[in-house]
Amino acid sequence: MELKEELTKIVKQSKEKAKKRNFKQSLELVMALNDIGLKKESLNINEVVKLPNPLSKSSRVCVIADRDLNLRAQKASADLILSSTDLERFATRKREARKLSKEYDFFLAEASLMPKIGKILGPFLGPRGRMPLPLTQSSPIETLIQNLKSSIRIRSRGQFTLACKIGDEDLSDEKIAENGLAVISALEKKLPFGRKNIKSLFIKETMGEPLKIKVEA
Repeated sequence: MELKEELTKIVKQSKEKAKKRNFKQSLELVMALNDIGLKKESLNINEVVKLPNPLSKSSRVCVIADRDLNLRAQKASADLILSSTDLERFATRKREARKLSKEYDFFLAEASLMPKIGKILGPFLGPRGRMPLPLTQSSPIETLIQNLKSSIRIRSRGQFTLACKIGDEDLSDEKIAENGLAVISALEKKLPFGRKNIKSLFIKETMGEPLKIKVEA
């Protein structure tokens, strides 16, 4: 059975087995890795994956820029837009800077502001793997923002287990499986032996039990 069919089957089973709740549950893909040629201390994955089927709640994007890039970010419906003046205020507001780093999934910033961002927000964004993608005047900021809103981040620092949300229970089984395949494909490209480094996959609904599928190399 192909991986997509297997994932679709497990997603369906996960939905069927999970107890009904008074809130919309999400489905998570959990990936367990083999340690073939890998050392925990050298495993550092921080990959952005654009999902083929957007989640009901899109990722939040913050843009830090002045002048034209600032205006373009507004027109492109970035979730938060900060100017260089706004940025400077965080220098003395550590609690707000920490909150900012938690509330937004992705950051874009005017390239000339990166040194200042590194100094002011770096201590909070860096550990979360959320340092901004630098922007120039020619950057396709509109496309970047829209793509990031439909993206998720796969991240692991020295861990052999990774997890990320790939859908909500009202998204079709097949579309959730397609999102899972996109994540797996992106992860394979970052591993030294590709799929051989993936030992097993789990699909888990928010309040449900994880269901396992073995992955053949």
